[in-house]
Amino acid sequence: MITFEIDKDSGIPVYLQIYSYIRDEIETGKIKSDEKLPSKRTLASHMNVSIVTVENAYGQLVAEGYIRSEAGRGFFAEKYEISVETEEKPKVSETYSEVKYNFGTNAADTSLFPFSVWAKLSRATLNEKTTDLLNSCDFRGLRQLREEISHHLRRFRGMDVSPDRIVIGAGSEYLIGMIIKLLGRDMAYGVENPGYRKIYDVFSINSSRVFPVPVDEQGASVSAISGFGINVLHVTPSHHFPLGVTMPVTRKQQLLKWSYEKSERYIIEDDCDCEFNYGSRPLPALQSYDRHGTVIYLNTFTRTIAPSVRIGYMILPERLMEKYNSKLSFYSCPVPVFEQFTLAKFISEGYFERHINRLKKVFRQRRDTLVNCIKNSPLAGVSQIFGDNSGIHILLKISNGMSQSELIETALKSGIKIHGISEYYSFPVYDIPENAVILGFSGIGCDDIAEAVEILSEIWKSED
Repeated sequence: MITFEIDKDSGIPVYLQIYSYIRDEIETGKIKSDEKLPSKRTLASHMNVSIVTVENAYGQLVAEGYIRSEAGRGFFAEKYEISVETEEKPKVSETYSEVKYNFGTNAADTSLFPFSVWAKLSRATLNEKTTDLLNSCDFRGLRQLREEISHHLRRFRGMDVSPDRIVIGAGSEYLIGMIIKLLGRDMAYGVENPGYRKIYDVFSINSSRVFPVPVDEQGASVSAISGFGINVLHVTPSHHFPLGVTMPVTRKQQLLKWSYEKSERYIIEDDCDCEFNYGSRPLPALQSYDRHGTVIYLNTFTRTIAPSVRIGYMILPERLMEKYNSKLSFYSCPVPVFEQFTLAKFISEGYFERHINRLKKVFRQRRDTLVNCIKNSPLAGVSQIFGDNSGIHILLKISNGMSQSELIETALKSGIKIHGISEYYSFPVYDIPENAVILGFSGIGCDDIAEAVEILSEIWKSED
């Protein structure tokens, strides 16, 4: 019988503790190949936990291939022969040299921000809205801004959304927190793994039932969602971070079908990076296909304007908007009215659209420079590029005999900052690519990109 002490004060969900213990037992050979595991009911009774907790632990083990379920017989350990050493997430010291080339994914190029336009609109707001600036606005946000967002989505994304269903908030983290308050902490939430670590942190601090959803070449795995008993799924269909996957319409339809099968199932569509599609017009949002009100749409101006502009918005289905009005309308809109008026003018007077077009042109040039420099360098023979059709980063797999830590460390010694893919896994898995790095290009110019790739080509020479 599986026996170990559960640490209820550790902050780690109990199902993850059970999962980790069984996984380690299988990896070390203490649980043999094809050995039968206790039934869910038996293990739950023995460990004094709920059956749901054991189901979630077993579900994670099945999803990762450590155990299998045989109908009518139970759960059995899979064959495990290869000793996998999980590489710790690189903790690289930045004391080697000053970072000259920053391939960070959240780096901002201040030269691209329209300071003069923003200043002009800010002055106009101060002159025209003297009284309004001192009054509070609707709990959903300034009506004028919600109307401009509605118009923008109709033009840019083909979405027909009433301003009454739009809620303004101080960035995606705040809005996700409000969604959890709206739907309930007891819901089972699914997050993409890998994905934005901050998103996982927001969900985990607000709910104890957060589950990893593996991502394949089409996006979030539908089978994994069903296996964990998830009620609410957070996804990034337009451009998954960090894998760069764009979700095809067939997978979108599968997700919608899943959400329609039971009541109180919802999909949170985080449409980050949707503006930066280089091959065609932006693909239709998942929300556009929703016919039964199960998709909550989420976006922010942080990427398109500046990281310091903490303004985001969500679009709630009609039934959830009614619930939000009755349950959470006592919350005040956290975004200053002054910033909302300024942003509304920025959109209404056409500056936002022109700004997006300029960013797309600049980022396309930087993407092309990065990709072409890699393909025309010695790295071409030892690398693969993924996710370069949209977004502001690429995923680069290097097969030169170096580990992820070594890739990051050697780059930093030469003044180049990059990140490894392992940083974006919120849950432990056994098959994290050990040679994949993320190169963001939003904050680095074309000349610097070319210089940096030349340096990387030298320091990442194949060890063969």
